[in-house]
Amino acid sequence: MTSAALTLSSKNYSSWSFRAWLMAKMSGIDFEEVILPPDDTAARAEILLLSPSILVPCLTYEGMKVWDTLAIGEFLNEVAPNAGLLPKGQAERAHCRSICGEMHSGFVSLRSALPMNIKGHYPGFKIWSKAGSDIERITSIWRECLGAYGGPWLFGDFSIADAMYAPVATRFATYDVKLDSVSAAYAERILAHPFVIEWSEAAKLEKEEIEELDVEF
Repeated sequence: MTSAALTLSSKNYSSWSFRAWLMAKMSGIDFEEVILPPDDTAARAEILLLSPSILVPCLTYEGMKVWDTLAIGEFLNEVAPNAGLLPKGQAERAHCRSICGEMHSGFVSLRSALPMNIKGHYPGFKIWSKAGSDIERITSIWRECLGAYGGPWLFGDFSIADAMYAPVATRFATYDVKLDSVSAAYAERILAHPFVIEWSEAAKLEKEEIEELDVEF
């Protein structure tokens, strides 16, 4: 019997659930998935970025509840310190936490203009200027980290940082975003990661659709 459960919303639409799930998989803990239906109030608020929720995503571990994706990642790093969720060096950890925090609190234009939709594909999608600025900043972060730490992941080994930026890679694929060669190669590596493939395959099997996130222009 598992002693952990991770409450999630839609695998197709929910970027924060995706991040928390990746972190849980990276940690190696045995956990049960609890999926809230898209018409659940908490799930819908989280998916549509209308409000933060203590329900989604939420990790229950040996009776303790941890919500908010970054808090879940930090908690899992304590539970499984050898799993490599955070880099080993202090300077690297500080850098990792900084770019994770930037994703956590920023890139609002990208989130609203290019909502996560793994099943969708919109070739030639129009990228507005504010979202374009977010894309430039994200790819700058990617190039900086890959150059500083040698790849293949942002801090050498797959870490919380890669989990935080994985949904962005799916967005770039969904909306046909053109990237520089370094960023494109990194995005392809994310999409080919076994955990990301597992999540994406499950997302494609979801029958529920949310009209607000199925853009058609």
